[in-house]
Amino acid sequence: MARSVRLEPVDEGNLEPLLSVAAAEAEPGDVMPPVEAPAGWSHARREAFREFHRASFGGLDGPTGNRMYAILAGGEVVGMIRMARCDEPGTVETGMWLGRSARGQGLGAAALRALLNEAAAAGMRLVVAETTTDNHGAMSVLEKCGAKLREDGGKVHAEICLDSALPAG
Repeated sequence: MARSVRLEPVDEGNLEPLLSVAAAEAEPGDVMPPVEAPAGWSHARREAFREFHRASFGGLDGPTGNRMYAILAGGEVVGMIRMARCDEPGTVETGMWLGRSARGQGLGAAALRALLNEAAAAGMRLVVAETTTDNHGAMSVLEKCGAKLREDGGKVHAEICLDSALPAG
């Protein structure tokens, strides 16, 4: 059974714990855009991680149109989930990552359900996501949360309509 999951907007108070989980339990390319920096979790890459997340502090109505949330399980930061405005009104794109020790426990589906509630509360009608056909964990989480999946050349496009009832936990 999954531990209780709570989403908390990323801010200065949880940014360092989020970076600690990322550095200890994830690869840089899995948790942030590529940057010119030495391999691994170098000082420059850690600074880029901080700046990438600070850019979202303005939320959906801020300059990036992006809201990032720390995923907390048992009161501890275990990963991040985000939503970003798309060009289509009422639509946001989502993505997430979990530290290795938090995977396979149902936390991803619980975090996505919580994000779907946040998106609905923000007036969104559709949540979309993209992954690859070899990311079985992501596809499983998306399916558990009611996504319609469509494969296209090694990529998987997912859509979750918020106009209907959200799937129960």
